[in-house]
Amino acid sequence: QVQLVESGGGLVQAGGSLRLSCAASGRTFSNYAMGWFRQAPGKEREFVVRISRNGVSTYYADSVKGRFTASRDNAKNTVYLQLGSLKPEDTAVYYCAARPYSSSPDPAAYEYWGPGTQVTVSS
Repeated sequence: QVQLVESGGGLVQAGGSLRLSCAASGRTFSNYAMGWFRQAPGKEREFVVRISRNGVSTYYADSVKGRFTASRDNAKNTVYLQLGSLKPEDTAVYYCAARPYSSSPDPAAYEYWGPGTQVTVSS
């Protein structure tokens, strides 16, 4: 199985930036497409971005497009999410997830999940 651990969350002022990382172990990382999702209290888990196995293709939710950037380094078994121009409504627990081959915007399609990292944006 694949194990995932997120890091990099914290408290940031509106308009600021954070860089989230997701470290993977257990299987060959390049076999897996990845997704980032977020969930605020009382709300459904929300798609943020998905990224292909080689990192060339990325697809963003409209709510974050132009502000967030996903990337991956398969040699380091790590996927990243750069958060910019942060807004209070971005406050949530952010999760990375993995599935074989192709990526998906549906959280139900992902087999492996990290425990999440908290991002809090203050005004």
